[in-house]
Amino acid sequence: MSFRITPLSPALGARIEGIDLSAPLDAGLHQAIEQALLDHQVLFFRDQPLTPAQQARFAAQFGDLHVHPIYPNVEGQPEVLVLDTALNDVRDNAIWHTDVTFLETPALGAVLAAKQVPPVGGDTLWASSSAAYEALSAPFKALLDGLTATHDLTRSFPRERFGATPEALVRYEAAQRDNPPRSHPVVRTHPVSGRKGLFVNDGFTTRINELEPAESDALLRFLFAHATRPEFTPCAGAGKPTTLPSGTTASPSTMRWTTTGRSAG
Repeated sequence: MSFRITPLSPALGARIEGIDLSAPLDAGLHQAIEQALLDHQVLFFRDQPLTPAQQARFAAQFGDLHVHPIYPNVEGQPEVLVLDTALNDVRDNAIWHTDVTFLETPALGAVLAAKQVPPVGGDTLWASSSAAYEALSAPFKALLDGLTATHDLTRSFPRERFGATPEALVRYEAAQRDNPPRSHPVVRTHPVSGRKGLFVNDGFTTRINELEPAESDALLRFLFAHATRPEFTPCAGAGKPTTLPSGTTASPSTMRWTTTGRSAG
């Protein structure tokens, strides 16, 4: 099959045309998509009207699928969650974040299918955590080396918003019990590409463990701001389904989302 990869910016992002994601991938296509994801970090596939089952099947070709502990999912397809601004409180998705970093083994990425977006705006934005790390000075990289940070589900999913009814509270308490705060390195190394990237985000990171609280707060404020500088975030996409993204996001749109397992480093 002939397909074309078009880079979208120097930092990250590429558009892939000529591949039908509803069909199983042969070994060559699978390898090409994996390599493109390593090279560009976020991939956009336009005009792919996938069903939830097709979306989950496509994602499962890259790793085990994760069932989100909080967000509603598609009936009969629990690995596919629904982000609908008309029905759900999704304000936590309107800040820069990396998905589900409260997991013990963070996800490789996610498959996002935009199903209904406004005629203007509504884009999902992407940032390159590796480009942000590589732009730091050598002394600052040395400062971060060996530091770990705590990632907590409740930072983006507080009880007062997601446990407001008896039924919701039961689900919330189960999610909190099954997903206690986790520690991860502040800088992670991708196991395939070897690139280092910042692994803190405003959605879930609460503190840097080795620092005093005031020091931790100051350093996290800097890292959150640094990671989302314009030169690291030139990539936006929504409008037409589907994308296969891996990176830090701020997503105010309405869409269908599947998180793919296997750690990215």
